[in-house]
Amino acid sequence: IRHDLWVKLLGNMAFNPLSAITGATMLEIATHPETATIARAMMAEADSVARALGVEVPVTIEQRFSGAEKVGHHKTSMLQDLEAGRPMELESIIGAVVELGEALGVPMPHTRTVYACANQLAETLSAK
Repeated sequence: IRHDLWVKLLGNMAFNPLSAITGATMLEIATHPETATIARAMMAEADSVARALGVEVPVTIEQRFSGAEKVGHHKTSMLQDLEAGRPMELESIIGAVVELGEALGVPMPHTRTVYACANQLAETLSAK
């Protein structure tokens, strides 16, 4: 089960907050040069956290990207929540990975940056 959770988390922790920040679909993030680079870096950081926990994620980052591209112009759940005025699930989707990375001493510069931006977005919207 841990392997399956990490496969799902690997995509969610990258695509969800990026989609909320940019308003882009999974396909748009996966095919845009800059956001694709950030998402790949975030996935590599999450993979490092998984490995530090002794979990070997059974899919590659490229396989995860291929799956995202096949999904097409799908809005992530975080983007759907944002558009509907609901709170984004930042802590369970990306915050938990950042917390684990910190506890394990795994550097996560890309993930931390996106997490900070998504948190700022959530705070800005909740203040309105």
